[in-house]
Amino acid sequence: MEHEVIRISVRNLVEFILRSGDLDNRRGGLADREAMAKGSRIHRKIQRQMSGAYQAEVPLAYEKEYDDFTIRLEGRADGIITGDEGFTIDEIKGIYRDVASLAEPAPVHLAQAKCYALIWGREKNQEQMRVQMTYCNLDTEEIRRFSFSYTMEELGEWFDWLLDSYYRWANWQHQWKKKRNTSMQGLEFPFPYREGQREVVSSVYRTILRKKQLFLQAPTGLGKTMSTVFPAVRSMGEGISEKVFYLTAKTITRKVAWEAFEILRQKGLACKVLVLTAKEKMCVCDKTDCNPAACPRARGHFDRVNEAVFELLNRQDGFDRETLLAQSESWQVCPYEMSLDVATWVDAVICDYNYVFDPDAHLRRFFGEGNRGDYVFLIDEAHNLAERGREMYSAALYKEDFLAVRRLVKPWRKKLERQLDKCNQQMLEWKRESETYQILDSLGSLGIHLMNVMGELELLLEELDQGELREKILDFYFQVRTFLNIYDLVDDNYVIYTRHDEENHFFVRLFCVNPAENLQKCVDKGISAVYFSATLLPVTYYRKLLSGRTDDYAIYAGTPFSPDQKLLLLGRDVSSRYTRRGPREYEKICQYIYQAAAVHPGNYMVFFPSYKMMQDVYEVYCGLYGTKQEILVQSPSMNEKEREEFLERFEGEKEEETLLGFCVMGGIFAEGIDLAGERLVGALVVGTGLPQISCEREILKNFYDAQGVSGFDYAYRFPGMNKVLQSAGRVIRTGEDRGVILLLDERFCSWEYRTLFPREWADYQVCTRETAAERMREFWEGIPKTNL
Repeated sequence: MEHEVIRISVRNLVEFILRSGDLDNRRGGLADREAMAKGSRIHRKIQRQMSGAYQAEVPLAYEKEYDDFTIRLEGRADGIITGDEGFTIDEIKGIYRDVASLAEPAPVHLAQAKCYALIWGREKNQEQMRVQMTYCNLDTEEIRRFSFSYTMEELGEWFDWLLDSYYRWANWQHQWKKKRNTSMQGLEFPFPYREGQREVVSSVYRTILRKKQLFLQAPTGLGKTMSTVFPAVRSMGEGISEKVFYLTAKTITRKVAWEAFEILRQKGLACKVLVLTAKEKMCVCDKTDCNPAACPRARGHFDRVNEAVFELLNRQDGFDRETLLAQSESWQVCPYEMSLDVATWVDAVICDYNYVFDPDAHLRRFFGEGNRGDYVFLIDEAHNLAERGREMYSAALYKEDFLAVRRLVKPWRKKLERQLDKCNQQMLEWKRESETYQILDSLGSLGIHLMNVMGELELLLEELDQGELREKILDFYFQVRTFLNIYDLVDDNYVIYTRHDEENHFFVRLFCVNPAENLQKCVDKGISAVYFSATLLPVTYYRKLLSGRTDDYAIYAGTPFSPDQKLLLLGRDVSSRYTRRGPREYEKICQYIYQAAAVHPGNYMVFFPSYKMMQDVYEVYCGLYGTKQEILVQSPSMNEKEREEFLERFEGEKEEETLLGFCVMGGIFAEGIDLAGERLVGALVVGTGLPQISCEREILKNFYDAQGVSGFDYAYRFPGMNKVLQSAGRVIRTGEDRGVILLLDERFCSWEYRTLFPREWADYQVCTRETAAERMREFWEGIPKTNL
């Protein structure tokens, strides 16, 4: 292995080595973290006001060579002032707190400036350097400065101590990487290649090598997870990438990804893998209140967490929820915060989409402003990312909340009360003009008022003690902060609108119609991304919603299953159109369901477009056929236990018995579950899955019509068809499975829908209630009895 250069930013180094004390969400930086992102505007303003002797944004680097590797420290000084008495490093920090209340600079802020002073001083052969800390209030723009002077000898001793403190971490990283890369020599794909799988593995590897993006349509059974994980891991071993982020929308796919890495480890791969779990599921307290008054582990957390992480890294390679909880218990630290620190050092992170894409929840150590790396993103079930992306990059504020908070703060801060009243007045004007929903050209003066509100809220939160009042104010503060952050992103891909919700509450919403550009900015923090799913059709639709590039690759992997394993029927004498819904149409649907179960008893799932229609058909079915078959009905808001109990009923062979599961398309049973073999022998999909008509769907339709594509397709048909594909995909999961799929809506016979069918559906047959039973009987009788 060649002499390695380990890079770390000045900021990351000082924050990692110098952190100490309590984990505390109450004081000192509620908004400071956000100020770091927004402070660039203040930086530029202050820099422009300085004299000609002021150099702004000066890149600096320093290398220290050790026996096996070199540590390279990189950063950018906000300003360097040249004067008669030498040089001064200016470090600018934008904050929301009152700068007059600052007694001294934050140690990590001063440490950053001292690093820059050492680097510049050695570069310019100085004997002494000055440091100036400039704090600016982002609301009032009031400035306070602190000045210090150091000899180069003082800076050198301190700087050497800082780098030597980091050495053991850098040395561990270097030694582990050597071990990992050695383990990959001769590592082979762990299974015999299925049909089309080798081509997928090669395509993923080439995509990473060329630093491109790939859209992969890969049917169930191909082995998508291992086909993407294996080449990504190999790319790390060959120095092409440094870390893999495996992104999922559901817990079950995180488990599958974990198992894939475990299989490779059993084959000899040395690879450290972390599963990130939501804070609420990691917290050991009744309430996620991260401060020493509410949680004993928060007290002195930063004094212990580095040693907890170092011990864990040296002990094992896999870090799931149970492992992290046990280690955090041993060291009495916050398990969630510790897991984020572990993420810095592992080779692969398995996590939800929001850790990369959500502007409020993304991992700032990797994806914050100015941060990037040689990361590979494997985005599983990528069809989910379009709607998730829209939601992550949209925000809303309710008029009623302004009134409620105004009443709460009235005894505390008159200025805040006045600012809230200005916001309410603007909302009131829009409310008077909005009968249904109204599209706005801009927020007008609301944006300025909200910035003032946020500054005042920060001051109030600094004063308030813990309690119900502070919690309510804090919740509203985060709503405003999120809204303003999203407002900074508003461009041609957004629509701003106002309307009343179902409970007659009035709100203004920043609606991200096309999230592609925002998602692309996140992916650009790495070098390559692979979007894959069994239902990534049509690929042009998903490329338009997920990618901001025009040179993406796209491949369609063939199915490894035989056409003889399934029977696909299109019922042309039934419809789920709103105008046709009623007892007569429901009786037709029930006849199809009953025939399927009568021809071949077993486990079936029936997917409906809504809970109401599902319940209506269920009542008609019971009226027609009584209790001849056992029926399970999905209910809204099922908890995890109820979901598991529902699926457990599908265990085992039913022989001559039939179990019907009435479910909702797009729900928890429509994707992400595996019911192989006799656990599921048929799926009946009622309707085309079109989303209900709503103002946002109409906004989407109009937006894409204006883009020159079919707005109806983008707003309704494509999302609906994806639900159909996901529901139908529950049936054939392995090479031994057999089953029937019935698509019950005459619209499936039309050209507009048939062109959206995957290639493996080319053998569909059109049927009626009079012919369906015979088609199914022929199918089942054509299979050897042992496979029934």
